[in-house]
Amino acid sequence: MPSSRQEIERPVRADARRNRERVLAAAARAFAGEDPSATIEAIAREAGVGVGTIYRHFPTREALIEAAYRSELAAVCDAVPLLLAESSPTVALREWMDRFVTYMTTKLGMGDALRAVIASGNDPYAKSREMLDNALEQLLAAGSANGSLRADIPADDVLINLSGIAIAAGQESQREQAGRLLDLLMDALRYRPATKAAS
Repeated sequence: MPSSRQEIERPVRADARRNRERVLAAAARAFAGEDPSATIEAIAREAGVGVGTIYRHFPTREALIEAAYRSELAAVCDAVPLLLAESSPTVALREWMDRFVTYMTTKLGMGDALRAVIASGNDPYAKSREMLDNALEQLLAAGSANGSLRADIPADDVLINLSGIAIAAGQESQREQAGRLLDLLMDALRYRPATKAAS
């Protein structure tokens, strides 16, 4: 039976987790375009927490920027198992592509803020590509296993295509066009090349 101290600590940890999530979401929105020069105080107000709460977790503005970016990256990568559990591999992949475009738009919007992190000596992009490739590999492998997707396209090739779409048509006003481009990419991933006749 848990002690009374354990029972008291659980909600505190849950509140702390929710506070951290609110802070990171507010920071990502601000640094991605709403207010790239937002102060810690403004982000705290937006998140509904005290300034001390932010500084307890993120001692510098650069630490907060990096954490906000990594949170966005983790959200898109960690979505894969749930998407595959709820939908067929092709539907899951197409849904993930939409999430990726949103992530990339946020990342591009945070460009100036992330450059400040790099200037401070940290690399916010460390392992980003590896994480995204791993997420895509899971989706492609699931589609290959049930015969709905080609098995001959490396995940990194798909990632480069997705990045190009996000850069060219990732803004909110371009989402309809981005959707058409993503559908074209999905068609290419379903396409089966004709078997070469034996010579």
